[in-house]
Amino acid sequence: MRTDKEEYARPAQPPDTSSLAAVREAAADCTACHLYKRATQTVFGEGPKHARMMLVGEQPGDYEDVAGKPFVGPAGKIMDRALEDAGIDRSQVYVTNAVKHFKWEPRGKRRIHQKPNSREIAACRPWLEAELRIVRPNLVVAMGATAAQAIFGPGFRVTRERGKVLSSKLAPRVLATVHPSSLLRQPDEESREREYKNFIADLRAASRAAGEE
Repeated sequence: MRTDKEEYARPAQPPDTSSLAAVREAAADCTACHLYKRATQTVFGEGPKHARMMLVGEQPGDYEDVAGKPFVGPAGKIMDRALEDAGIDRSQVYVTNAVKHFKWEPRGKRRIHQKPNSREIAACRPWLEAELRIVRPNLVVAMGATAAQAIFGPGFRVTRERGKVLSSKLAPRVLATVHPSSLLRQPDEESREREYKNFIADLRAASRAAGEE
C-alpha cells in the first residue's frame, strides 16, 4: 500500500492537449494526493471550452462528490441565483474548483467538509493550470480564500483585495470574491441579504471585466 508521502511524490500529469474531455478523463484517475481515497470521484470543471469567464471555488462538497458536477449543492444554488441576478448566463461560464476531490470527516451519518491544506491544493494545481490553458478565459473569478490563494499564493487576503481586477502568474486577470457558501453561514437574514447584494456586485464587476456586458 502506498503511503500519503509516496502519493504526494507522484504529481498530477495532465495530457498536453487542447481537449478538455481528454484532461477530464485523465483527472478521473488522479492519485496525486490522498483525497481520492475517500472521495466518490473526481469532480472536474464544466462549461464552454472558450468561456469568457471562469469561476473557481474551493473543492466539491457532498452533493458535488455524488453527482460528479461542480456547484450543484446549496452553495451552487445560491451562486446560480446570484449569477442570474447579475445578468450572467451560467451556461456560458466555466465553473471549477481549485481542488477536485471532496475532503471530509464523518460526523454521525453526515460527511462534513474539511478545508484542503496547501499540499492538497498544490497537488491539484496542474489540473487547474490545464483548465486555464485550454479555456483561456478573459477573467477568472476566485471565490473564497482557497481559490484565491491557489492563484495568488498563501499571503493573499480576499478581505483586502475583494472586487479588484488583479493579475497573477496563473491568469492575467483575476477578481477575488467570497465563496457562495459563506452566505449560508451568515448569522441573520439582514447579514445574508447584505452579503448577497455584495456578491452580486462583485459578479457584475466581473462580468464587465470579462466583456460579458
